[in-house]
Amino acid sequence: MRIIPESGIGPTNGLIDEHPCYSEGASHRYARLHLAVAPACNIQCRYCNRRFDCVNESRPGVVSALLTPEQALERVREARQRLPMLRVIGIAGPGDPLANRERVFSTCRLVRDRFPDLHLCLSTNGLNLVPDTVDEIVSCGIRHVTLTLNALDPRVGAKIYAWVRWKNFKIEGVEGAGMLLERQLIGLHALIARGVLVKVNTVLIPGINADQIGPINRLVSEAGAFSHNVVPMISAPEHGTEFGLAGMRGPTSDELQRAREACRGSARVMTHCRQCRADAAGLLGEDRHAELTVPEPRRGRGRLIAAIAGGAEVTVPVMA
Repeated sequence: MRIIPESGIGPTNGLIDEHPCYSEGASHRYARLHLAVAPACNIQCRYCNRRFDCVNESRPGVVSALLTPEQALERVREARQRLPMLRVIGIAGPGDPLANRERVFSTCRLVRDRFPDLHLCLSTNGLNLVPDTVDEIVSCGIRHVTLTLNALDPRVGAKIYAWVRWKNFKIEGVEGAGMLLERQLIGLHALIARGVLVKVNTVLIPGINADQIGPINRLVSEAGAFSHNVVPMISAPEHGTEFGLAGMRGPTSDELQRAREACRGSARVMTHCRQCRADAAGLLGEDRHAELTVPEPRRGRGRLIAAIAGGAEVTVPVMA
């Protein structure tokens, strides 16, 4: 496994040494706050179930409440008081941020204007990383983007993604996986060309994409990605995912280690990821999201139906 020493990075201006996901050292000193302002998603991963209103689980896709951009700003104000070590504001769901462009970029601008010293970060599957989206990412002051890239072979991708939704069309199988891959690679290069620090996440799924890890690492390294994060699939029947209900397991620690050892490129291999909730707060491994205020639903409006692109709807508390 090739790990680039932090001393070899050069001037960072805090972009690396204050971001807990980009520096293991920073993960012990600096906090992050995830703002749950992005309910909709434009793809369906077979390992994912975006469960709302859940306080007892810690995994991607779960939140206690969905926020408006204005309430997200209030959450940042409160977190700033409670977490003096706060340095990073991230948007990682519970859907895909770029499937919720207006909400997400409005939130980023509010935070940027009020707290210019905080670093803005978002995570995406990459389907909507078209040129004008990259331009808006840069104009909002977002300097860190995490891109989830699980396969370079669309035939493998078709086993991972049930469908993708593009311009109101649901596209399944190899065609859908190929469309997603094409836009992921275009977006990866576009972000790096604009000076954005890119971390690539790959979910290791035993029996499906283990042989893709090394090639992904080499490709993203050659493109100039800062780091590559190979994470284990979290799978259990109670999560309600397609893979979980089918009894598919996550990787063993040995399988995960072998996958990471297959990474021979120049991108730093991240090994301290905690696969955070979409409303996480605090240091990695010491989540304090439950300590922050959750706004009460507006009287008379009950509950909001948040459409998830391409199919089912889920109910979430109205936070307006």
